[in-house]
Amino acid sequence: MHKFAGFIDRKFFYAFMLSALNCVSAYGIDIDTFIEDKESTAQKNAIVNRFEHDNKNTYKNFSQDYDDLDAYRKGIDSNLGGEQMRESPSMQAITMNSYLIAEKWYHPKEANLNDTFEGVAGMYDFKFRIKKTSNGEIYNMHAHTAAHTTLPINTVIKVYNLENGKSTIVRINDRGPFTKDQMILLSNVAAQDIGMTTKGSAKVKIKVIGFKGVVDATLQNELKIDEVSQEEPQTTPQQTLQKSPQRFAIQVGAFRNKIYAIERQEQFASYYPYTTAIKQVFDSDKRTFYRVFLEGFKSQQEARDFMKNLKGFKDAFITKD
Repeated sequence: MHKFAGFIDRKFFYAFMLSALNCVSAYGIDIDTFIEDKESTAQKNAIVNRFEHDNKNTYKNFSQDYDDLDAYRKGIDSNLGGEQMRESPSMQAITMNSYLIAEKWYHPKEANLNDTFEGVAGMYDFKFRIKKTSNGEIYNMHAHTAAHTTLPINTVIKVYNLENGKSTIVRINDRGPFTKDQMILLSNVAAQDIGMTTKGSAKVKIKVIGFKGVVDATLQNELKIDEVSQEEPQTTPQQTLQKSPQRFAIQVGAFRNKIYAIERQEQFASYYPYTTAIKQVFDSDKRTFYRVFLEGFKSQQEARDFMKNLKGFKDAFITKD
């Protein structure tokens, strides 16, 4: 009898925790903590093995060599995220529960196509690398994903940078950000798409264009990326000729302590003709950190070739200079 009573107590306890916390994985909670996946242990192991070995369409290997958004546009993947997207009725039910973070309640709600919102976008801190997202996926900075406090998981949105006119498309697979001044958190590759990696944030407009990882049939034109949606100043032919070519850089480190950033900068100081730079930015919690770049690559391919010979810096990645 006591054992049965204890089982009931635990059952109500887990139900309470589930509704209160809503499995916000970026802050330590994920849906696998509360629900038992239907996949067998063998199936789960197979998925992990795909993460760790030769399948290009895995979060382990999402990189500059595999663009999940491009693969979706070309029909290689049937949804944005491919095989890695987690979608099920139970996951949707769980992640639509209200939840409490830092003494504030958040209430996820259904969205409609063409819903638009404006606010500030931030980008994921590097500490979230390879951690679980709210729907149980693995966060990867090379995948076009984002975190939002209330939009349904796997909602597809188009993000417009109102400061430079660039845009990209992402899929919501996580909850956050939990700061008053930010509306959405973008993965690193999405932040690169809209030119905000150096600053770390930007004023944006987001538009709902699909659900369950798929752009709605009536909004397929949104798959086109608007490089510039705002009016650009007129230039003379002479000014056009003088325009600097696009260059690329490799981020070779990011540190809280500036001393460590300087040490990393010195490690790359002798790679002529490339130059090094330290840029101070702020993460989603407004904490300072220092990003170290090796700059001056004339093309993305040149930067890739350099990275092939770069040993011991597995977190390095390419960005626009």
